[in-house]
Amino acid sequence: MANQEIKVPDIGDFSDVEIIEILVNPGDKVSIDDPLITVESDKASMDIPSSAEGTVIELKVNAGDKVSEGSLILILDSAGAESAAPQDVVEQTASPTQNKSESEQPKDTSPLALSISEPVTEVASFRTIDKNAVYASPSVRRLARERNIDLSQISGTGPKGRITKEDLDSPAPKAEPSKAAPAAAGMSAIPAIPAVDFSQFGEIEIQPLTRIQKISGPHLHRAWLNVPMVTHHDEADITDLEEFRKSLKPEAEKKGVRVTGLVFVMKALAVNLKLFPTFNCSLSADGESLVLKKYINIGIAVDTPNGLVVPVFKDVDKKSIYELSEELSEISKKARDGKLGPKDLQGGCMSISSLGGIGGTAFTPLVNAPEVAILGLTRSKMQPVWNGKEFIPRLMQPIDLTYDHRVIDGANAARFVAQLCQNLSDLKRLLL
Repeated sequence: MANQEIKVPDIGDFSDVEIIEILVNPGDKVSIDDPLITVESDKASMDIPSSAEGTVIELKVNAGDKVSEGSLILILDSAGAESAAPQDVVEQTASPTQNKSESEQPKDTSPLALSISEPVTEVASFRTIDKNAVYASPSVRRLARERNIDLSQISGTGPKGRITKEDLDSPAPKAEPSKAAPAAAGMSAIPAIPAVDFSQFGEIEIQPLTRIQKISGPHLHRAWLNVPMVTHHDEADITDLEEFRKSLKPEAEKKGVRVTGLVFVMKALAVNLKLFPTFNCSLSADGESLVLKKYINIGIAVDTPNGLVVPVFKDVDKKSIYELSEELSEISKKARDGKLGPKDLQGGCMSISSLGGIGGTAFTPLVNAPEVAILGLTRSKMQPVWNGKEFIPRLMQPIDLTYDHRVIDGANAARFVAQLCQNLSDLKRLLL
């Protein structure tokens, strides 16, 4: 038997991140890059993959544990799955203390433990072998997460009640009516919204929030409560920009990239951040000074099946349109596949939220604190524009700038947007 220790790899600047789910059992076979555990920081949740293939012999962590780079996750038999003890042996060798009733076992009553869809008691079943334990392979667990399916509500038809992919295709059990929700923690100064039993009015279904929603929700609420936000609206003439973008299509196809209008907005915004340094800053924690940034990293909000994430594109001012196009395609795919790491989400100076592919005429994006501004884009449209002599058709791009009024005043915001519109209307300004 060739035992191998599997440890937490480099996860960026994060340390002491909490394990919210364990995805494997002793006896499970895993391959390289199969997810072993899911950890959650204040910005994102991520799966930690296996660096080797083999059979899980022993888990060294539990849900709720804090891990950092180098923390030991489990022991793997890399010589072959046959060498690992089968699940029956694990059950027979459980210590006598593991036969205590559930009421005698210590429980994690932290808000996080109570909010995740698969409770800590399920993870503890790796050792207690509770009859109510949920057994499923990593691939089935990943599929269940993608579909927002609570595995504890599924009856497994595999050996020992193991849940299979086919079980996930069966009709989901009817959701129980919503119970009264407790008051949100830390919101004592704000009147709580009363809980309502909606089942009294008709049939309902309970759908748990995704992990991304659980993470981003408190972050957005905190920003809304702490940041006095104002939104400035304007329009940019992008007729010439769009013609130039279309002219790049043959050359872009040779490079294997697709050039979108968003990359031009990224470049135009990078120019603006150099001209208006108060937009490229953060307010210090004590509110007494500004942290001016000498780098230009732009976050792009990406819509994924599990919610909105904002990967950060580094040094936008130093990259070409083709480089940004390639990076935008790669990072967007990683975001939709749930493969973004902590480093992909850190270091933003300002964010862009683009709804142009969906529609709309205007909206009010929320500042992604500790940034001090965010740019919103909706669908461009042809409309008549007066040139002093006549109305001519021009392609106009709606622009919405939300800013932190503690740092930026209305006049400066108006100048910022006016300059941005000029950058987009006259591409030569991007060279200045």
